[in-house]
Amino acid sequence: MRLILPFAVVVCCTLSLAGQSVAQDLKKGVTELAHVDTDYHFQGEYYGSVKSQEGFNRVIGLQVVAMGDGKFDALWYQGGLPGNGYDGSKTQKLSGQRIELKVELSGEGLMIELQAGRPATVKNSGGTFLGSLIRQHRTSLTEGARPPANAVVLFDGKVTDRLKNAKITPEGLLEIGAETTEPVQNFTLHAEFRIPYMPYARAQGRGNSGFYLQKRYEVQVLDSFGLELQFNDCASLYRFKAPDLNMSFPPLRWQTYDIDFTAPKFDVDNKRIAKGHITVRHNGVIVHNNLELDNKTGGGSPEGPNPLPILFQNHGNPVHFRNIWLVNHDASSPPASPETSTVAQANCSSPCPPACCVPNPCCRPLRLRRCR
Repeated sequence: MRLILPFAVVVCCTLSLAGQSVAQDLKKGVTELAHVDTDYHFQGEYYGSVKSQEGFNRVIGLQVVAMGDGKFDALWYQGGLPGNGYDGSKTQKLSGQRIELKVELSGEGLMIELQAGRPATVKNSGGTFLGSLIRQHRTSLTEGARPPANAVVLFDGKVTDRLKNAKITPEGLLEIGAETTEPVQNFTLHAEFRIPYMPYARAQGRGNSGFYLQKRYEVQVLDSFGLELQFNDCASLYRFKAPDLNMSFPPLRWQTYDIDFTAPKFDVDNKRIAKGHITVRHNGVIVHNNLELDNKTGGGSPEGPNPLPILFQNHGNPVHFRNIWLVNHDASSPPASPETSTVAQANCSSPCPPACCVPNPCCRPLRLRRCR
């Protein structure tokens, strides 16, 4: 665990626009950084201190989303980024466009300018400078988590003995459409996934896949980065419940799911006597906490006493997977759950401190470094 943070390692990064090739069709989905367009390098997360209307400095998070043809949408978060200080208040939406090597965003009395290699500048509608935001690159605290001794490794980049219909890329990544060869009942699943960059796509056509647990209950995979939380976004229980928080990272960044699943129970007459339960950590933060499952989700197979495999859904978008392992709770004692985000559990009454301050023991925000 690289740094002691609520869920993420955060590294400032410098924008680099040189040498990028737009060799793939953005409408089908770009899967490699070498093939992105210029807009991709403005898309991402920003964090810093901005002066409020009352004259106080406030910590702010910003997520900027490329929408194709130089157009951008953005969300403004009070307190920091989701999972790292965001206080849960109403977000503000901004929009704008790229003009050569600069992006201008505006909305609700704010104007933000993004330039390559520089902090984002924030001004009010009258042009008064309010503060600056530095671009961030967050990674899940559970990324690269090693399987415990009692785990079954489903995919490690090479061996696919425990997967059916597995297709592997030359880089050793699992493609969509595979499923486990053995059925599962009660388990903990760790999996890492990467969503393609599809700036022209919208809604369910933007990086869609999913983890079909027992082929019955789908934990949605989707490019929901920088979107106001909606039904059926990433980490939703499809057509059943949205996540408690949108913890999506930008496309082409590795993301993690850590899922604890307890199957429903049935009597000898195949009548359900206890509902199933699920806890989902998206990028290390709990977004469903021991959620009771009323029934199968969406187009899943009907509920029943017989266990079924896990399916990595093929929805036509080039989503990739790696580092997938499972602990069977029926075969052994379950290991301790991954470290839980104190942000997700604590009732923090005081705001998180600004960047570079000593972390608040309650909400422990980002640890930031200045860009070089």
